[in-house]
Amino acid sequence: MSDKQPLIGIIMGSDSDLPTMQAAIAVCEDFAVECEVAIVSAHRTPERMVEYAQTAHTRGLRVIIAGAGGAAHLPGMVASLTPLPVIGVPVATRHLQGIDSLYSIVQMPRGIPVATVAIGNAQNAGLLAVQILASSNPELLEKVQQYRQSLSQSVLDKQTKLEELGYQKYLSQMSSSK
Repeated sequence: MSDKQPLIGIIMGSDSDLPTMQAAIAVCEDFAVECEVAIVSAHRTPERMVEYAQTAHTRGLRVIIAGAGGAAHLPGMVASLTPLPVIGVPVATRHLQGIDSLYSIVQMPRGIPVATVAIGNAQNAGLLAVQILASSNPELLEKVQQYRQSLSQSVLDKQTKLEELGYQKYLSQMSSSK
């Protein structure tokens, strides 16, 4: 990204989480919001995690997205150390398909909230982070509204195509495009 001040921190417990977290990075890029990306393990680099979380707001970050698989302690631990909103992304694991990560992230004690998205849905985490920023940035809010309108238009376009083709031809085209 550029030399501009990052507003969103995107962290993960391991580089193996990066394929999932790249969707959040892409959202930041699409909305021209600066982000920083880092590997910050709650278990293997706890001192780094503490420093990252405690200094995030002083470094200009406004939101943190934390992806974690397995024990998934990173989002909750970071949330306990920072005054910033934290969005947890449960990363799918080989053995439990991310259910363990989801449960770990959503089961935070009172007073330590972590917003949580669906397993593997870093795109929604990125969108939520952008929406949080947009609540105090009219230009960004306009971009979010335009994005929402494009989602609506996409569905309407699909409905028009379905009506024109009928469901069987529509399904056939869907199968051939995969």
